[in-house]
Amino acid sequence: MASLALYTYFRSSAAYRVRIALNLKGLTAEQVPVHLLRDGGEQLKPEYLALNPQGQLPTLAVDDATGRHLLTQSLAIVEYLDEVHPTPALLPANPIVRAQARAVALAIACDIHPINNLRVQKYLKGEMGVDEERAGRWVRHWMETGLAAVEAMVRPHAGRFCFGDTPGMADLTLVPQMFNARRFNADLSACPTLVAIDQACLALPAFADAAPDRQADAPPAA
Repeated sequence: MASLALYTYFRSSAAYRVRIALNLKGLTAEQVPVHLLRDGGEQLKPEYLALNPQGQLPTLAVDDATGRHLLTQSLAIVEYLDEVHPTPALLPANPIVRAQARAVALAIACDIHPINNLRVQKYLKGEMGVDEERAGRWVRHWMETGLAAVEAMVRPHAGRFCFGDTPGMADLTLVPQMFNARRFNADLSACPTLVAIDQACLALPAFADAAPDRQADAPPAA
């Protein structure tokens, strides 16, 4: 069996997704912390860029009989894990519902998250001179409008989780974004279905153990 090493940061939403996926699959990966703020950001150091030229998290290193393989982009990593370890499945069996589940995951990972992540925030506040208050409004606007759309996408299919009563790719993408929404005080009143799903997910050890405050590189609680 391949050995796995996950380059991660406790508060990285993308790494959070992969931690949940690993837990759902019952897989163990060595956790290699990459601090996104220390010394200008360890993800921008040459040694990390040699692993991931985008300078982003996560990176999953897979060591198997054929050598070492570096995988990037959280949802590509999740799909790899699902293909290599198909049980429990992270995507529905029905091709239509499968595509709809992927659409929810992509709506969060590609449309909501990127425009309010750390590097965008740094550029807004630095190069663009946007003050803290207006930068916060930017984050909340895109989270609230994006999650309201995801609420409408999920509602017709939801059971306990986004697509029925088994957690999957949509859920492991949703939970880190809900963490971000709470962190930035976003208004989630338009998203009662997502709030209920988030609570159901966090009641499961696979999700709870992947939470930022439970990671070895998280700062001690005040």
